[in-house]
Amino acid sequence: MTHATELAQGQRSLTALREAASGCRACDLWRNATQTVFGEGRRTAEVMLIGEQPGDKEDLAGHPFVGPAGRVLDQALNDVGIDREQVYVTNAVKHFKWKARGKRRIHDKPNAAEVAACRPWLDAELATVRPRVVVLLGATAAQALLGRSFRVTKERGKVLEETVIAPFVVATVHPSSILRAPDGAARHEAEREFRADLAVVASLL
Repeated sequence: MTHATELAQGQRSLTALREAASGCRACDLWRNATQTVFGEGRRTAEVMLIGEQPGDKEDLAGHPFVGPAGRVLDQALNDVGIDREQVYVTNAVKHFKWKARGKRRIHDKPNAAEVAACRPWLDAELATVRPRVVVLLGATAAQALLGRSFRVTKERGKVLEETVIAPFVVATVHPSSILRAPDGAARHEAEREFRADLAVVASLL
């Protein structure tokens, strides 16, 4: 099995990394995925947003955060004055992990081994873009980079300074969690809290 480290080594651009990642077989997730969904955005982006993995829409389109969760993210970024076109967006895992439920493909959380297998791609993206602020969306991304003991619920919206990842790191929930709110009032409050966390990011720019 080809390790992502071998493919990522020596690549000097996001385009080259994306092309190399398209052939990644570092774990078995590629078998049931349509394609690798690599990160996208400006090479000089000050902000990098990192989610868990592509969803159904992203797997089919080949682009990160273009489904329902992506629309929630776009709206929140717009509300706090961050231009999606100026940021880099990616995921800790580059293939869609899913299980069948009738005719639907339902998200299945990647395990630690799958996250670790994909880590070289994320490290390469971080090294190439060198963002000033990294935003970790959800527990999978946060624990992948900050350790298994990190709790988004306790630390969300706080600015972590001088980490090895970037000068500033902010963790918050994954926008898909907002879509799972039980009712309109709960969703409204979840959106408000998400915007507040992203406003912290905006204040760092």
